Amino acid sequence: MADTSHRHGKRVTRITEVTHPLDPLTEGEISQGRSIIEAAGLITDTVRFPAVLPVEPDKKATFAWKPGKPFDRSILYVLLDTATGISHEVVVSVTDEKIVSQTKVKSDEHPYGQPPYLFEEYERVEALVKAHPEWQAAIARRGITNVDDIFCAPLAPGYFGHEDEIGRRMIRSLTFLRDTPDDSPWAHPVEGLLVTIDLTKGEVVRVQDEGDVPTPTVSGNYDVGTVGPARESLRPLEITQPEGPSFTVNGSLVEWENWKFRVSFNSREGLVLNQVTFTDKGEDRSVLYRASVPEMVVPYGDTSINRYWISYFDAGEYLLGKNANPLVLGCDCLGVIHYFDGVAADDHGHPMVVGQAVCMHEEDYGVLWKHTDLAGNPDSRRSRRFVISYFATIGNYDYGFFWYLYLDGTIQVEAKATGVVFNGAGVPGSHDPHAHEIAPGLFAPVHQHLFSARLDVAVDGLDNSVHEVEVVGVPTGPENPHGNAFTYTVNTLQTEGGRLANNPALRTWHVTSGHRTNYTGASTQYQLIPQGYPVLMAQPESSVAKRAAFATQHLWVTKYEPNEMWPAGMYPNQHAGGAGLPEYVAGGDSIVNEDIVLWHQFGPTHIPRTEDWPVMPVDYSGFLFKPFGFFDVNPALNLPDGANSSCTCCGSGRCGTDACTCNHEH
Repeated sequence: MADTSHRHGKRVTRITEVTHPLDPLTEGEISQGRSIIEAAGLITDTVRFPAVLPVEPDKKATFAWKPGKPFDRSILYVLLDTATGISHEVVVSVTDEKIVSQTKVKSDEHPYGQPPYLFEEYERVEALVKAHPEWQAAIARRGITNVDDIFCAPLAPGYFGHEDEIGRRMIRSLTFLRDTPDDSPWAHPVEGLLVTIDLTKGEVVRVQDEGDVPTPTVSGNYDVGTVGPARESLRPLEITQPEGPSFTVNGSLVEWENWKFRVSFNSREGLVLNQVTFTDKGEDRSVLYRASVPEMVVPYGDTSINRYWISYFDAGEYLLGKNANPLVLGCDCLGVIHYFDGVAADDHGHPMVVGQAVCMHEEDYGVLWKHTDLAGNPDSRRSRRFVISYFATIGNYDYGFFWYLYLDGTIQVEAKATGVVFNGAGVPGSHDPHAHEIAPGLFAPVHQHLFSARLDVAVDGLDNSVHEVEVVGVPTGPENPHGNAFTYTVNTLQTEGGRLANNPALRTWHVTSGHRTNYTGASTQYQLIPQGYPVLMAQPESSVAKRAAFATQHLWVTKYEPNEMWPAGMYPNQHAGGAGLPEYVAGGDSIVNEDIVLWHQFGPTHIPRTEDWPVMPVDYSGFLFKPFGFFDVNPALNLPDGANSSCTCCGSGRCGTDACTCNHEH
C-alpha cells in the first residue's frame, strides 16, 4: 500500500506497505531490520550505518510472481564500528525476521575499500582540523584571524598507496574562508594547505602547507542582496491541465499513455525505474527490467597539492540518494506534479525520509510528426513527454537526474550538472594550464563529470544481443560508380567487454531480441545513441584510471549476474582499483541471446568559464534509448489532433494565426 496525500495542492506518494517485490524500502522495514540487528547484540554506542540498501529480489522469481503470492524482502546493512574502523555487511530478511548473513568488509586487505562517509564525520573533520596546532599556525601565518567562519571541507582522499593511509578510514580537508557564516566559501580557497585525517583514531595524520598565494576576495554570493532586484520583464508562464494529468499512480506503479513502470528509490542510486514496458496493440512489451545511474566520478586534471588526488565517487563515497533534495513546486518542477517521498537511513540506521524526492509530470515537447501533403493540407501532432526526476547535492555541486518517456517509445536520460564550481587560488592574470581564471585570482580546475547508467535491458524478453552499427562510405569503383554511396555495417558483440563511441561513424548499439521479429522479419530492437563526449582523460597508469576503470569506455556489456550492481565496485572509497566492471567482464562470458546488462558512461568534460560563476548554469548530458524496428509502424499515429492542446485542428484544416480557429476548406 501507499500513503498518497495532498500537500498544498500537490499529490505525494510514500510507500508504507509493500505489495510488490520491487517496491522501495519502507520506513517500517528499515526499522524492523535494525531491531533484528539490535536484538542480536550487534549495535553498540560506537556502531554506525554508512549504508542501508535493498537486496534485489531474484529476477526470474520476480518475473514469475503473481499478485497475492508471498515474496521475500531483505535488506543489506553496512555496520561500521567507528572505534575500530571495522565494518560488517549484515543481510536481514525482514520477511523471516532473521539475520541471513554477516560478513566482514576487508578494508584492511588489498585492494582495500571503505564504506561511504557518515554525515556526522563531516562535522568531526572540521573540529579536528581547527584544533590542530599546525593548521592554526598556517592560518595565522596567512594573517587570517576570523577562524570561526572558516569552512573545512570533508573530501574523499582517493588512493595513492601511502603507508600511513592504506587500510585506514581516511579523509582530506581543504580550507575555505567566509566573511560571514552565510558567505559562499567556494569563493575564498586557501591555496596550498591540505590536511589529512584518520577518522578512526580521530587524529590529523599530516598538515601540508605550501606557498603563500593570496586568498581571493571576490564575492561568490548570488542572493538578491548581492546581485540586486530581480528583473521584471518576464511575464508569468502558466502550465495547466484543467482535466488533470494523463498519468495514474497506484503504489509504486505508474502508467502514462502506453508506458508502465515502477518507481523505486534507495540511498545510493537515488531514483530507480523497474519493469519498464510499452503497450503495443494491447500487449505490454518489455523494454527494461531495471534502470538507474548507480555511480559517477568527478576526476580533476590539476597537479597542485590541493587537487591532484581529487576523484570523487559521488554515489559510492557520499551516497546520491541520501543527499537527495526535497523538490519544490514552481522551482524544481513545473506543471501538474506528483511526488514520491524517498526513504533512506540515517547514520544510526533509523529511517530517514526525503520528502518529495522524486518528481513526475508531463510537459509539451514541440512537434512529434508533421506533413503537408501535395494539396497543401497540413497534418501534425504535438509531442509530449513524461518526466521522472530527482536532484542530489554533494558539497558544491548539484546533480539532476531526469528520465524522459516519449509518446513514440523513446527513452531519454539526462544529467543536469549545476551548483558552484570547485576553485583554487592563483595570481590574478597568470596562466595555469590545468585551471581557468573565472574571477580575479579565482582559478577553477579542468575536470570531468562521468556518469554511469546501468540498463538491465529486457527488449521483448531476456534473450538479448548487442549489435554495433556504423555508417561507412563506399570507395568509388564498381560498387559505387558515382561516388555517392554509403552504407552501414552491423557487428554482433560476442563476449563481455567495453567499447568506445565513434561519432564520425555514428556508432550506435542495438539491443536485439533473440526470438521476436517485426513485420519485415527483422529482430525487434532498441538502439542506444550516445553523445560520445570524452571518456576518462587521466592516464591509464594513474590511480583514478584504476579506480574508475568503468569511465574509460562509453559502453560495457555484461551477462547479468545478481551481485553485479556497482560500476566501480561496492566500496570505491580508498580502493586500490580494479573493482566493478573490470571484474565483471573478466570471465568473457557470451552475450549473444543472453540476459545482459548495458553500462553506459556519459557526461561533460568541463573547462570552467567566467559565466559559470558564482553559480553555474545547467550543463546537460545524456543519451537516447530509442526503438529501432521494435514497432511495425510509428506508434504515435493515433494521437489526437493537437494532442489536446488549445488548437485542435491540426489534421482537419488550417489553423488560423490569431485565435487558433480552423479553416475547413476542402
